Amino acid sequence: MPKMMLLVIDSFGIGAMDDFEQYVPNDCNANTYKHIRECKKEELHIPFMYQLGLGTLVDGRPEPEHAYGSSKLAHHGADTYLGHQEIVGSCPKKSNKRLMKDIHVQMKEALEAAGFDVTYPFELCPVLLVNEAAVVADNLESALGNIINVTADFKKMPFEKVKKLGKVVRENVDTTRVIAFGGPYTSIEHILTCVEEKEKGQWGVDTPKANVYGEGYDVFHMGYGVDIEKQFPNIAARQGLKVYRLGKTADVLHGEGPAEPIVNTSELLKRVTETYRQEQGDAAFLVNIQETDLAGHAEDVDWYCELLNETDQWLSEFVSEMDEEDILIIMADHGNDPTIGHSNHTREYVPIMITGEKVKKASIGVRETMADVGATFCDYFNLPTTAEGKSFLKEILKR
Repeated sequence: MPKMMLLVIDSFGIGAMDDFEQYVPNDCNANTYKHIRECKKEELHIPFMYQLGLGTLVDGRPEPEHAYGSSKLAHHGADTYLGHQEIVGSCPKKSNKRLMKDIHVQMKEALEAAGFDVTYPFELCPVLLVNEAAVVADNLESALGNIINVTADFKKMPFEKVKKLGKVVRENVDTTRVIAFGGPYTSIEHILTCVEEKEKGQWGVDTPKANVYGEGYDVFHMGYGVDIEKQFPNIAARQGLKVYRLGKTADVLHGEGPAEPIVNTSELLKRVTETYRQEQGDAAFLVNIQETDLAGHAEDVDWYCELLNETDQWLSEFVSEMDEEDILIIMADHGNDPTIGHSNHTREYVPIMITGEKVKKASIGVRETMADVGATFCDYFNLPTTAEGKSFLKEILKR
């Protein structure tokens, strides 16, 4: 029974895109892989990926025996959620930077029109308290103005209603993302004590302090202009194909089927091997290694290097688990250069490395959009096509 796997090494970029000046001009020298390699010449050991095409892409080494290429980011900026929406087949619309201080009046009116009770918990602060259970405010972890958060106490507002609230917020703001989330082991009173002003005019909840993460935590991401029904996971679900979402894909990709948001890389890769061995039918596996992104945010080159080494070793062993019909695609979603001087994502080209017994020696070139990957998954399983993207399946298969 054929299986196809996507392994996203989160934030593993290979050089600044040509349009970087439109986003972060100072990122002109961003190159996540190159700079890690330069800093860790003796410690970085990733021969498997290097031979799969990474060496060709970054160092001009001879072409690998399997298929390889790279891709531009079609979405604006460099965002994990939007990057994954693009990868599975839809290119998000261009968004705008918004802070609650500029939109709170209209947002309050829209939420009240939708039947919610909305108040201001603090004087001269644009944060909104909804039904005495959830806070609508700026996201403090992302780039300024990119995301609006809905942070909820699940004891007072169950997750399904939090999602409905989030959808109303989404309909009334054109930011990159709206995130609705919460947990049962915090309280709205405690959440409110964690409201702070990070940058001037940027008011939000310090979510780690708010104790929303951990057991019982749930989250719903909503991108701007994203049609999730025409993405590979939902197309597959309608056709009865099982899709595993393991790692961060469980959080950032919509769909049905097994979903396990494992953060620890060792645990995640072990679980991927287990589920792959156990699955006897046709299936797709969408996997994201999140800790590389966390290492980039932490500007921790040592940690990033260790994670790459571990991933490469696992890959070299995992390929023996693959059957003759199976295909594995390894790629990234953007960059996060830990040496660039800041902790934000960097807008970089991403590598694409493709292996399997049926995969021939081929270059798929520089793809205009990562949505080509989602289109290729649909093509492989003979499913209806995604909203965006062009399949490269015929370019990589042996005759």
